Amino acid sequence: MTRILPRTTGFGRLTGGLRQLARREDGNATIEFVILFPIFITILVSSVEIGLITMRHTLLDRAVDLTVREIRLGTGTAPQYDQIRDTICDRAGAIQDCKDNVKIEMIRMDLRNWTPPPADYDCVNHAEEVQPVRTFTNGMQNEMMLLRICAMFKPVFPLSGLGRDLKNKSDSGYTAMISSTAFVQEPL
Repeated sequence: MTRILPRTTGFGRLTGGLRQLARREDGNATIEFVILFPIFITILVSSVEIGLITMRHTLLDRAVDLTVREIRLGTGTAPQYDQIRDTICDRAGAIQDCKDNVKIEMIRMDLRNWTPPPADYDCVNHAEEVQPVRTFTNGMQNEMMLLRICAMFKPVFPLSGLGRDLKNKSDSGYTAMISSTAFVQEPL
């Protein structure tokens, strides 16, 4: 007995070709690459950004600590704003244009009548003209002082990864990094 096969139409050939194409596996690596590559690049870029931020912040903290140690153990001289800023900038080498991007605030703290320091901080706003020093009071012997430094920097990768999530302090893309320390002025 001979069997008569039905005639295949154009639609039957098309669906058969699509089924055969769906069974092929030679494009799997490309699809995985397209899905995973952006994720790995974002992780890499964020790792580089967080490494640079950590390095800058560590260098700033160390420069502030060394400068405060000199102030605390000073020989009776009260360094002024420009001297402290220049000393910190000389020691913290990873802050670009440090003297233009750093603002220092020194506040006298009364331990007997304690009020917390103000939570807001001043930073350099590159979109406006230079603002005057906010509060800078040299301490006397045995007075507790709070020294707060705000350094502005631009993220290396501002549009991707961690750089995109950083809070910008100004319209020009700068981000604030704060370092603060407290010390007691040693008696002479």
